[in-house]
Formats: sequence, structure tokens, C-alpha cells
Amino acid sequence: MNKIVIGLGFGDEGKGLFTDYLCSQSPNSLIIRFSGGHQAGHTVVTDNVSHVFSNFGSGTLRGAPTYWSKYCTIEPIGLLKELKILQEKGIDPLLYIDERCAITTPLDMIFNQGKEIVNSHGSCGVGFGATIRREEHYYSLTFMDLFYPDVFKTKLKAIQNFYKIKEDLTEFIECCQSLISKSNIIRTFSFPTKKFDNYIFEGSQGLLLDQHFGFFPNVTRSNIGCKNVVDLLNGKNYSVEENFELYLITRAYQTRHGHGFMTNEEILYNGIIDNSLETNQDNKYQGNFRKSILDLSLLEYAINKDEYIKKSKGKNLVITCLDHLYLDYRFTYRNKVYYYADEKSFVTAISTILNISNVYLSRTNNSKNIIKYNEKI
Repeated sequence: MNKIVIGLGFGDEGKGLFTDYLCSQSPNSLIIRFSGGHQAGHTVVTDNVSHVFSNFGSGTLRGAPTYWSKYCTIEPIGLLKELKILQEKGIDPLLYIDERCAITTPLDMIFNQGKEIVNSHGSCGVGFGATIRREEHYYSLTFMDLFYPDVFKTKLKAIQNFYKIKEDLTEFIECCQSLISKSNIIRTFSFPTKKFDNYIFEGSQGLLLDQHFGFFPNVTRSNIGCKNVVDLLNGKNYSVEENFELYLITRAYQTRHGHGFMTNEEILYNGIIDNSLETNQDNKYQGNFRKSILDLSLLEYAINKDEYIKKSKGKNLVITCLDHLYLDYRFTYRNKVYYYADEKSFVTAISTILNISNVYLSRTNNSKNIIKYNEKI
């Protein structure tokens, strides 16, 4: 079974939460990261442990391995730190890395952070966009290169010349050497050869940050929608419209980290409860965490902008963070505010306007409490 988890907004919709849920319902699953990279921060909470995933798939706590596709970046220092944290929590993850993945260096991060202070594009400052930019200028460093010491050394020196940044790279070099020696990190060139019963494609950011769909310059250098999934499966006779279940995620309200366009912020009062467990609320480079009431026009735009999502016959809507609304069930649609007396009428209206009948609801940060709307409300 093929399933795609995609955020409809500006990120933070609950992609990690729902990926964990799908793994709990889908034995023998492989998580496939098909966009973005280490800048993602997907929170998963179970009865026994919680974790924010950046370098591993959000099904890891369920024992699902991850395939890091060629469209994603690898940041060795952060990856090894996260691996250590997971192992300290009693989790020993399995990660397949496509040898074509671009490597993020400390130089990319330094350049990114300097640019963000000047430009205020909403970057989180971990070098993802800078890495893609450098690769486009042919100063490439990939996971495969780490296995060839002379190639690695030469390319790293060229990157230093490209940026003209003097930085001690000792820790980075040691982490790269350690990374390729880990038995639970496997180099590959394509999907793992092992047969899996379920393939769960976990999106990175939200569709409204897609480099082609979003609002430039406050976008990410990545295809957040289905394009990369289609490209990965090219030649395998897969059709997103026919052969995939799509799970489109939104919070019950809008969120955005840092700078950039977002509607409904002029509506000063809202009943959105502050969440003390919110991650990355005030990033030095990205800016503050912003909230406003839901805008269905933006969700509709995101759905229709991606040709594969628009044509798909297997669309499901997932509404998370309903517990963050305090007796304030509102959204806007085509510049009009709609008020609802309770959660049920609020959810029904959203489902009707977006024309998606299969709806899942989440009222907690634990995926075990996710319910199917048309089965139980």
C-alpha cells in the first residue's frame, strides 16, 4: 500500500503525528523522505517516549526503517547527535541513505545564517537552502563522496574556496568518517531491496512553502508536493491518482514560523490556546511562531495547485490540534468569516467546502487518539 503524508499549510501541521499513526496501523512499513532534509522538525509522542525527528522518519518509534531519498540533504553532525539521542531512549533506528543525497557542511550553515540576518526570508538557519544553492553551482558534495577520502578532502576544500569562509572543520570531518562506519546507516542508490507491505511517503514542510507553489522569497528550495514521489517511482507504472492514499494535513488553525505571508492576522482575538509543548517557537534566525484562524481559501489553493493532489481519487483530510481551540470555531473562506457553534459543525463545514469526505481528527499530541470523523465524532 502506498501512502503520502503532505502538509497543506506553512508547516507544523502534524505530519510526524500522522506518519506515526499510519505506522501503528500499517505493519512492515518503510518511511520515505522525499523532500526537504534535516531542517524538518516532526514531533512524535507515544505513551513511553517523545521525540522531534529531523534526520529520521517519524515512524522510527514503531520500528519502521527510513529511506532518505536523493531529494533530501544530510547533515552529519546533527544526524549522529540525533542517532545518539534515539539510542539513549532505547531506539536503534535503521536508515537507508541514497548516495546522491547532498551533504550540508558547517560552511553552508554559516552562509545561511549570515544571509538570513540580512534577508529575513524565514529560513531556520541550518543550511538546507544554502546546500541546494551550492549544488546548483556545481560545488557538489554527496553521501557517496564520503566513502572516498581523497574525493571528500578535495571537494570540501573547493567548498571552502567557494564560500571564502575560514572555519575549523575537524568535528565535521570526524562525523563524516563515523557516519559511514555505522552498521544501522546503509548506503543505497534506490529503494531498499527488502519487500515492504506499506510505503509511507513523509512530507517535510507544507505545500504553501513549496518553491513553485508558495510566496517567494519566503519559500523552501524543495518540491513539497507529489512531484518528487512521481519522479522516484518513474517507470514503475505508479499513478498517484489511482495507486496512492493521500493524507492532507492541517491544524485547526493557521501557523507559520518566521517571516512571510499569512492571512487573518488582523483578526486580533482568537481562541487558540498557547501550547507549552510547541517546538521551535522562537528561532534566532527564523523568527517568531505565528498563529491565526484557519483560511480555507489557502487550503483549497494548495490542493488545486498540485496537479496530482487535485486529480487524486484517494484524498483524506487530517485536522490536528483541535484541542488548541477554546470555544472558537471559525475559519475564513473567500474573505468571509464563518462561525460555528461546536466542533462537529466546524469539521463538517471544512470537509464540505474542501470536498473531502474522509476526515481524521486529532485532539491530542498522541497518535493513539486519532479518530476517523465519519466513524466517530
